[in-house]
Amino acid sequence: MMNLVPQILSCLVLSAGIASAQLAVTVSPVKVTGQKAVVPLAMQNGFSEKIESARAVCFLMDEQGKTVGPPTTRWVIGGSHTNGLAVRATNSFHFVVTSDKPFTTTNLTAKVSFSRVVLEGGKLADVAKDVQVAPKAE
Repeated sequence: MMNLVPQILSCLVLSAGIASAQLAVTVSPVKVTGQKAVVPLAMQNGFSEKIESARAVCFLMDEQGKTVGPPTTRWVIGGSHTNGLAVRATNSFHFVVTSDKPFTTTNLTAKVSFSRVVLEGGKLADVAKDVQVAPKAE
């Protein structure tokens, strides 16, 4: 049992280093014009490897926390728009949410969550642990 202690400690140290690598996403306030809402995202790659692609969904919420308009899912990194996101690089993406009728309020907040992050070589990141989404500090 005593022989396992150094191995367990080294595993814990390695996992702590891996857990700090992440995709940091900042969500700016929603801009509404008629039937269109734009949600700007700023992303920074904190992984030790290139992000090939990332897929996210955006929900708009009103003052009561009710969903307004349809949820919008897009490849925010990769796909046909970019060649991925290099290590320590930043990029922006604008979610455009359209509605068949004008939004009744301009006081909307955006909830953005990631469903898939593909790293270099096709390795999948754990979106629950490795992606941090936060509103832009004002």
